[in-house]
Amino acid sequence: MSFLFVGIFLSLIAYLVYFNVTKRETYLSDSHNTRQKDYAEKVVRGSILSSDGVVLARTDVDEDGNETRVYPYDNLFAHVVGYLSKGSSGLEATENYQLLESHANPLEQLRNEFKDEKNIGDNVITTLNSHMQQVAYDALGDNIGAVIALEPDTGRVLVSVSKPSFNPNTIDEDWDSLTADDSSGVFLNRGLQGQYPPGSTFKIVTALAYLRQNQTLDGFSFDCEGEVTNGGYTIHCAGNEVHGQEDFYSAFANSCNSAFSTIGLSLDKGAFQSLAESLYLNSKLDLELPTSRSSFSIDSSTPDALMMQTSIGQGNTLATPMEMALITCAVANDGVMMKPYFVDGVEAYDGTSVSKNSPEMLAEVMSESEAETLTQLMLGVVQNGTARSLSDLDYNIAGKTGSAEHGDMTEDTHSWFVGFSNAEDPDLVVAVIAEAAGGGSAVAVPIARQVFQAYYGDL
Repeated sequence: MSFLFVGIFLSLIAYLVYFNVTKRETYLSDSHNTRQKDYAEKVVRGSILSSDGVVLARTDVDEDGNETRVYPYDNLFAHVVGYLSKGSSGLEATENYQLLESHANPLEQLRNEFKDEKNIGDNVITTLNSHMQQVAYDALGDNIGAVIALEPDTGRVLVSVSKPSFNPNTIDEDWDSLTADDSSGVFLNRGLQGQYPPGSTFKIVTALAYLRQNQTLDGFSFDCEGEVTNGGYTIHCAGNEVHGQEDFYSAFANSCNSAFSTIGLSLDKGAFQSLAESLYLNSKLDLELPTSRSSFSIDSSTPDALMMQTSIGQGNTLATPMEMALITCAVANDGVMMKPYFVDGVEAYDGTSVSKNSPEMLAEVMSESEAETLTQLMLGVVQNGTARSLSDLDYNIAGKTGSAEHGDMTEDTHSWFVGFSNAEDPDLVVAVIAEAAGGGSAVAVPIARQVFQAYYGDL
């Protein structure tokens, strides 16, 4: 009996240590935790800044001590930075603990305690680039959709734009109108939570599945007649274009649906499913901000018609823009997929570093040679294929366009582009989705172009 009580006692101590050390920040950041009010009564909430030093959220205090949370860029960073009224969202919610901590000089903190004055909270420094965010936001224009840009070798997110957006400065006044229409999805961060058929951008995955199964792309040949029929089901190339005789590289560059639906029929279904899951489809990413799970599902009973659709990014496959950006990052980063992150670190208000975040590898999802082969395929899309309008830029872009059918297929297709710049030593990955906007070449590619130009200082 004594041993039992000792065991219970030790278990209780272990749990308390776990709760206070490992889970402390998680529970203190929970909006339902009443202790947050105690922190807010002692600390003026810190600011959220971009990586280039621009203030994205701050607390203004008037002469009577009244505090107002201010978002200088209105709608621009709304989904990432979030709001702090009617609840909380974005980094305002997930970094709440850090913003209500103060690592000001200990003597200053002691002096403020004696004077019954608040200490100044720590600042959260994001990975976001304010200029690139503005360019991406403007480039997306009136389209509903998202733009993601990140460094493939670190996972640092430089751009995260979602539209439609909202103004966190006027959330109280606008709340009723913003929540009146459930279908508007104004609070949905489409870059991380939007689930879309990826269309032809998914041919990157299909190409990898074919390469693994056959060990080479050499010897592939297909005569495109603009459509292909199997078992009574027909797949059409975009605009019923007849591409003629193609090898694998030209089929990829032309985004030939007929060729790739035929490729899909030749793939081992179990291996295709395993590959997709190794690329984090069907897995929820554990990021600083809420994300949705991308989905992919085939098995031994999957009919040929669905295999044809799946191989061109249709069927039951749904992916977030972040998921497609991550797959592209793995290609750009020699097969290594890095974990995306939005926060570089935390600083005291005087600039003293409190904590720093470091790049973290998710997994090596393909070999270096596989990544190189996919890079060559994606270079062909820009040099000779559906994204050739990017070929005049100086930074050698590799990419893939997509035009994804959705819903009852009566609306224009979703417009997609994923790609990376400086293909020999990649710098930047960009993913663009514009809902029901038409072809990827016509809409998503020009948006991505402006993001690349902003990164290299051309805009």
